[in-house]
Amino acid sequence: MRNNDIVAIDGGGTKTLLLRVRPDASLADIRKAGGSNPFDVPEWRSVITGLLEGQQPYIRTAAFGMAGFGESGRLSRELAQTLGAACPAPHVIHNDVDMACRGAFLNGPGVLLLSGTGSMAWGQDEQGRTARVGGWGSLFGDEGSAYWIGRLALAHLAQVLDGRLPDETGFQARFARMQGWPEEITGCTSALQEWYAGLHEARPAVAALTAGLGRLAEQGCIVSHDLFAQAAEHLARHVHALRHRLDAPHLAWSYAGGTMRSPVLRERITQQCGAPVAPGLPPIGGAVLVAAQLAGWVTDSAFVARLGEALEAAGIS
Repeated sequence: MRNNDIVAIDGGGTKTLLLRVRPDASLADIRKAGGSNPFDVPEWRSVITGLLEGQQPYIRTAAFGMAGFGESGRLSRELAQTLGAACPAPHVIHNDVDMACRGAFLNGPGVLLLSGTGSMAWGQDEQGRTARVGGWGSLFGDEGSAYWIGRLALAHLAQVLDGRLPDETGFQARFARMQGWPEEITGCTSALQEWYAGLHEARPAVAALTAGLGRLAEQGCIVSHDLFAQAAEHLARHVHALRHRLDAPHLAWSYAGGTMRSPVLRERITQQCGAPVAPGLPPIGGAVLVAAQLAGWVTDSAFVARLGEALEAAGIS
């Protein structure tokens, strides 16, 4: 049936996900594309318009969680204009971490700690007051993010390769195997330079290294483990700062973003912030709830349960 579904978008620095959802919480369409953060991705407009192409006849309402929204007046206006032109139906735009927080806590109070390509935390207290910490970008922020970890790992590797640091832990060979590069110094150096020269979008490419680095940390790689421990220190400060700003020292925290899949990272943050609450829904779920409420749908526990089952069956977590 036309104009009876809702559309939700979760737009991050590395990937953008669109869902079209039916009133019974089943998924009518799933579309994926590259990153759409206007701070990092020059072609962000084409990513968004490409995902929304052909969706208009089905959309009753929509909600968009977009990286960068609310952080720059100019870019926020451009995002609003682009989304408004591509989606004439009633819609709402929030920052992607705000949407992730709504999904994790089902619109309730809590602190959502996100570490993906970038890093930020968003919190809401019992009275509905909100605050954010971090999200300053890679030039002078995003501590504890995938990009931050990947960049430090590359810097360590470069210093090992040219002799500024001893490689007492065998990090070079581990990193080379992870990348499928030669393990000896000359071949690894050449492979690193070729990889660097071939980068199209440096930030997502560097951030993508962190999944492999997380596996190395789990396997006992000292350098990788130390990097994730440093990242945890920074990310824990996000939670502490938000709890302080909202005057809620025991506010529950949850997590989102690919970096947070690392058990090493989560364990170290848990030591400093207490055990996290498992997200009620993944980040895209927050946008679905907002769009559903805008459409006048009942978003009770039964709807949330059906939506969670549909997302899990689609491999969206």
